[in-house]
Amino acid sequence: MATIEFLLNGTPTQCQVPPDTSILTLLRDHLGMTGTKEGCASGDCGACTVAMKGPTASEFASLNACITPAHQLQGQHLVTVEGLSVNGQLHPAQRAMVECHGSQCGFCTPGIVMSLFTLHAQQQQRPAPLSPERLEASLGGNLCRCTGYRPIRDAALSMSSYEWQTPQWFDATQPCPSALTPTCMEETVSRFFAQPTTLKELTALRRRYPSARLVAGATDLWLENTQRLATLNQLIDVTRVESLHHIEEATLAEQPGWWIGAGVTYSQLEPLFEAHFPAFAHLLQRLGSQQVRNRGTLGGNIANASPIGDTPPVLLALNASIELVHQGGRRLLPLSDFFLDYKKTALADDEIISRIFLPRLAEGCDLKVWKLSKRREDDISAVLGAFHYRLSDGVLSDVRVAFGGMAAVPKRALQAEAALTNTPVSQESFQAAQQALADDFQPMSDVRGGRHYRQQAAANLMERLYLSLSAPTQEVMLDAYAH
Repeated sequence: MATIEFLLNGTPTQCQVPPDTSILTLLRDHLGMTGTKEGCASGDCGACTVAMKGPTASEFASLNACITPAHQLQGQHLVTVEGLSVNGQLHPAQRAMVECHGSQCGFCTPGIVMSLFTLHAQQQQRPAPLSPERLEASLGGNLCRCTGYRPIRDAALSMSSYEWQTPQWFDATQPCPSALTPTCMEETVSRFFAQPTTLKELTALRRRYPSARLVAGATDLWLENTQRLATLNQLIDVTRVESLHHIEEATLAEQPGWWIGAGVTYSQLEPLFEAHFPAFAHLLQRLGSQQVRNRGTLGGNIANASPIGDTPPVLLALNASIELVHQGGRRLLPLSDFFLDYKKTALADDEIISRIFLPRLAEGCDLKVWKLSKRREDDISAVLGAFHYRLSDGVLSDVRVAFGGMAAVPKRALQAEAALTNTPVSQESFQAAQQALADDFQPMSDVRGGRHYRQQAAANLMERLYLSLSAPTQEVMLDAYAH
C-alpha cells in the first residue's frame, strides 16, 4: 500500500490504507478523529462534510468525506471540524451556530459548520452579498432534522460579525505533493491506487490494467463501496492529469465552441454555462449539492452512462462530441454514437474520455432544460428533457430533443424532432410531436417512476415547451423551474 502524505488541520500526516478507503473511514477508523460523522454514506446528507485545498488552489472547497477516496488527499490540505478552533477561540462558523441555536442533537452540526467554514473563507477572499441563492447553494448539501434551518441560516448571516484570527497553518501547503504514480508495477499487483500525472501515463496504465476502475470525483463510483459493500481493488485516479482540467475556446468542423476536459468539475463549469447556456447552468444547481459539484466531473457523468444522468441529454441536444484517447492515438465520436445500451458505451478497454466539444449556441438558437425528480434539490432525475431549437418568424428549425430516463441510454427523440422541424409553433405540430414520442421511446419502470408516468411526463414537457413558445410574455410555470 502506498503512503499518503497530506496536511491535516495544518499538521503533516502520513498513513497507509487500502485503495478503497474513503476519507471518512481514514479519519474515524485510522486517525481516531470522530468529529466527522457518517449519515447516509452516499453523499446526500452532508454530515461528513470536510474541506480540502490543493497546493495551487486559492481557497478551500467542501466535499463529502464518505465518498471521496482517501488517496486523493496526497499533497492536499484537509481541514476537519476538530481544526477550526484556535487557542480556545471558536471559528465564526462555530460561534454563530452556538449563539443562533443552530444545533440540537448535534449529529449533523459538524458538517454544517464545515460548509459554513468554506463559505466564510470565500467571504474573506471575495466579499459578496450573502443572497438567499448563495446560502442555498452553500448549505443545500446539509440536512438537519432538528432545527428547521432558520437558525442555521441566521448563523450563516451573522458569521461576519465575529472576529477571527487566521491561524498560521491556514495557508500551509504540503511539502511533498508528489502523486501516487507507480513507476513500475508487476503484472501480479492485485491492489493499488495509481495517480498518473500525464495523459501518457494514464493511457499506459489503462492499457496495462484494463479491469482497473477509473476514478475522478467518485460521487457515483464510491457508492459501490458504501452501499453495495463492493471491494475496489485497482483504482486509477485521473484527477492529477493536468490536460483533463482545461477549458479552451476552439472550432471543430467550422463550428465554434469549447473543448472541456473530462476532469473539469461541475463547479468549474458554472461560469461558462452561466455566460452561454443559462438553462444548463440552472440544471447544475439541481445536480447534487455543492459538495458533489465540487468533485463530480463532466467526463465522469458521461462515462458512467446512466440513463438518468443529468448532463448527457443536454449535451445530446447541443450536438456535443467527445474525444477518446488510447496509447496509440485518439478518435473523435459524436456523443450520440457513444451510448450503446444500458451502462454500455463505445469506449474500448484501453481508452479514456479526454475531452468534450461543446458547440456554441448559434445565433437565433435557444436551449430549454427541465428536470423532473421527487425532490427539487439534490435528487436523481425521473425524467429530464433538453430542447434545442431556432425560432424564426414563428417557424421552428434546428430542432434537437433529448431525454434522460426514457430508455436504457440517454437518447434523442428523432421522431419528435421530425414532427417539429420546419413547422409553426402550433398546438397541432406539438400534438404530433407528443404522439411521436411513443415511437421514440418505450420507457422503463423503476422506483422513480413507471413506464406510463414517464411517457406522460415527457409529453408534458413537450407541452411546457409549446406554452413557453406560444406565450413568451406569460409565466406558465414556477420561476424556479423556468428557463
